Amino acid sequence: MNKEIIIGGRKIAYNLRKNRRSKNMRITIHCDGNCVVSAPRWTSNSSIERFIFAKAEWIIDKIDAFRKSGIGKNKLLCNLSKKEYLENKEKARELIKKRLDYFNIFYNFDFKGIRIGRQKTRWGSCSKAGNLNFNYKMIFLPQKMADYIVVHELCHLKEFNHSRDFWNLVSKTFPDYREIIRELKRL
Repeated sequence: MNKEIIIGGRKIAYNLRKNRRSKNMRITIHCDGNCVVSAPRWTSNSSIERFIFAKAEWIIDKIDAFRKSGIGKNKLLCNLSKKEYLENKEKARELIKKRLDYFNIFYNFDFKGIRIGRQKTRWGSCSKAGNLNFNYKMIFLPQKMADYIVVHELCHLKEFNHSRDFWNLVSKTFPDYREIIRELKRL
């Protein structure tokens, strides 16, 4: 259901999705600037509006950041169809495999497999079984960011946490990892 609300003198359109299985309210700002509010089915409209007002500064900051960055105009970083995802999946697999081989010369960690997916909120993950999972959209990132993600997941094979030992492993290749993380968060 499409709705509008005035926040700080600005008209913000949002799509309201009520779901009987939801337990909490959530706001998502997509890279094209679309705002989606998800709420449990039983939530009143006044509660939803109060929730939106409480998050107003964050909503406006996100929408403005996407507009300023121009990411929303790049459909490859925003929304790909299943067909386009499948076309890019193998390109991503090739790139990631190549970069894993390159960095693993230094780290020399064993891993079982590589999976390429279309996760909505993650660039990568590592399973305890030794499988490495990556988001196909990594092929659209600057190489340094994509390389950082590869190294990050590779280091989880040795340290399955975000402890000091883990970050020390990452910093052997990317001493500026904090700045790279900030850049990724901006995307």
